[in-house]
Amino acid sequence: MGLVEILQSCAGFVLTALCWGFTNPFIKRGSVGIENIKKSTWLRQTLAETWFLFTNWKYVLPLAINLSGSAVYYYTLSSADITVAVPITNSLALIFTILAGVILGEKMPSPREITGMSCIVMGVALCVSKQ
Repeated sequence: MGLVEILQSCAGFVLTALCWGFTNPFIKRGSVGIENIKKSTWLRQTLAETWFLFTNWKYVLPLAINLSGSAVYYYTLSSADITVAVPITNSLALIFTILAGVILGEKMPSPREITGMSCIVMGVALCVSKQ
């Protein structure tokens, strides 16, 4: 694999992680209020919740971006090693989720959580460097 292919794969991993991770807090915010829906049967409850979510642009837009990350991921997998793709995208998605949450006003990660994230990133870097 040449330098261009490696850079394309890395860009695909980062874009996937960005789509997956950064949208999670927005999806969470977009679903606020669903817990107030109360219907008499399981079927009516499911339909009402589905209607609530899919008619709410604050939920649908981040969900669509999140799902487009999956399309980028599968495209990137066509030219990348899955043993590298999975740890890179998942660890970066975690970091992007926390970053987006902090930007939206959620609590800052504790020093212990930051240490854990750093260990994950270093572990992934070690795994990738062995490839």
